Amino acid sequence: MTKTLLPSPVGRILIETDSRWVRAIHILDDRIVSGDMDVVPAQGPAAAAIRQLRAYFDDGATTFDLPLLPAATPRGAALREAIVAIPSGDTLSYGALARIAGSAPRAIGQACARNPFPIVVPCHRVVGSGGTIGHYSGGRGIITKTWLLDHERRPERRGGLL
Repeated sequence: MTKTLLPSPVGRILIETDSRWVRAIHILDDRIVSGDMDVVPAQGPAAAAIRQLRAYFDDGATTFDLPLLPAATPRGAALREAIVAIPSGDTLSYGALARIAGSAPRAIGQACARNPFPIVVPCHRVVGSGGTIGHYSGGRGIITKTWLLDHERRPERRGGLL
């Protein structure tokens, strides 16, 4: 497995890949130090992830097309697909997404908490009932989640007027 770091507006992003798959993406907390990692230049799936993540940070509406490591179970794959289906700039509550996915809000929350591909599988678009921000396990938590949502909603990122 190789590890590649990408600087971003939400902090450093660690991309873990092998020759075939993007195995995980981590938005690093400011306290995590990369000195003990063997970081290599991006190639293969890592290079594609970097290109697409950079495009996301440029426009906020990128559709990702990466070779993500498959979910461990069919149910996990279905929940991942339901999260990916939430359009950029939109949000759904845990309950609403659970109804769409034929699941339970708690299962949606667990899928978001265990999501190995933040931003790409946009669990930041899943919010609490009534639009409350909910939780976020990447980077600086709710601060990172709020930044990602605001980034996707900016009118200049979505072709609107300022």
